[in-house]
Amino acid sequence: MGVEFECNLKMYRAAQGFTQEQLAELVGVRRETIMRLEKAQYNPSLKLAIDISRAVKAPIEDIFIFR
Repeated sequence: MGVEFECNLKMYRAAQGFTQEQLAELVGVRRETIMRLEKAQYNPSLKLAIDISRAVKAPIEDIFIFR
């Protein structure tokens, strides 16, 4: 049983004007990883969560809401 979470990444990514591809390149992952994160199908590592938080200028806890 995995940890359930909600992901608001798409909203924050769009607010910064990034495409999935641009954000993926900024944080060093594939576009598919960003896509899966936005669908809450992938639980990010702490490093990736921090990198994304910095890139989209939003707190980790606002982007990834763990239940």
